[in-house]
Amino acid sequence: MNTGLSAELLLAGYAQGIFPMAMTRDDPELHWFEPKLRGVIPLQNFHISRSLARVIRREIFTIRTNTDFRGVIEGCADRPETWINAPLVTLYEELFAAGHAHSLEVWQGGRLVGGVFGVTLGGAFFGESMFSRVTDASKVALAYCVDRLRQGGFALFDTQYLTPHLASLGGIEIPRDSYRRILAKALRLRGDFAAPEVPDAQSILQRMTQTS
Repeated sequence: MNTGLSAELLLAGYAQGIFPMAMTRDDPELHWFEPKLRGVIPLQNFHISRSLARVIRREIFTIRTNTDFRGVIEGCADRPETWINAPLVTLYEELFAAGHAHSLEVWQGGRLVGGVFGVTLGGAFFGESMFSRVTDASKVALAYCVDRLRQGGFALFDTQYLTPHLASLGGIEIPRDSYRRILAKALRLRGDFAAPEVPDAQSILQRMTQTS
């Protein structure tokens, strides 16, 4: 794939079950991927451990959405090796401007310390990456993101691949054919990432523990 990929073609790719990545930060090209086993987080099966619940209950973080989208991307790419190259950053920012990409941000003392960003299409959220600069920030971001997707009418949280960290929070792998069926159903919905208000700690914990 060359760097002439447009935001519209990127969305078309997501709708077909494929997603782009660069091989390295300095790779000028993008490549399509469609793994045989797809990582997803079942929205009704997100696991909040007792320790994570305590962190959320303490309200040591401030949660915001879409206030520093670029900052979240930069936080996710700030590691020795990353698949996020300059062309992808440009495409994500175009999707953000069009309302098809969003960030869930974790702030502490006026500093962005964690977050997750992804692309939305219909009732599907394609989680691209997350980061954490302090302990538990990425876990808190993921919990609030899952709650937002549930409240906003989404049916799919696609994580592309499954990591041990995601597995500890309820993430699973499903076969490609199963993923395609779930994706097709999700695309017929109209999720709204921006609509729900950021809940207080008691509200999110009550909702999550009732259905997890």
